[in-house]
Amino acid sequence: MAVKLKVNKDACVGCGLCVGSYPEVFAFDAENKAEVVAECDETVADEAVASCPAGAIEK
Repeated sequence: MAVKLKVNKDACVGCGLCVGSYPEVFAFDAENKAEVVAECDETVADEAVASCPAGAIEK
């Protein structure tokens, strides 16, 4: 099942871990904050949420 993640822009610190790990799902916006550019599967979603050091990625 495809999951559409969300990035809490207030919490995002722009470290780039999500963009580097999952470039097919995340990209940087004009303010160097992460943004979701595609849906992903449940496994990738869980990994991305768990790996964000700022806790900015939400399902």
